[in-house]
Amino acid sequence: QWQLVESGGGLVQPGGSLRLSCVVSRFPLNNYAFAWFRQAPGKEREGVSCIFNRGERTNYADSVKGRFTISTDDVKDTVYLQMNSLKSEDTAVYYCAAGPKAGCYDVPRSYEYDDWGQGTQVTVAS
Repeated sequence: QWQLVESGGGLVQPGGSLRLSCVVSRFPLNNYAFAWFRQAPGKEREGVSCIFNRGERTNYADSVKGRFTISTDDVKDTVYLQMNSLKSEDTAVYYCAAGPKAGCYDVPRSYEYDDWGQGTQVTVAS
């Protein structure tokens, strides 16, 4: 079981940027997928983005394509989500997840991921 710890959330104005970080306790060498999900108040958790095998594959929800970028850093054992041009509808708790069996062939789905972080709040407001 992996431990994942997110950070980097906060309050930002519309049009601003944030970079979320997820430190992974046991960073795999290859063939694993990591993902970011988010959950807004009163809504179901939705997949935002995933990355497989150090960037061999990435996928994004349509709502964030062109604005968000997922990446990994093997040296720092960290998964990042760079979020640009933020909108009020991006407000949510963001979760990092690890999926040893996930392939990131499409937008991530919760059932594909086994280990989760505690979440970090992102609020976009003026």
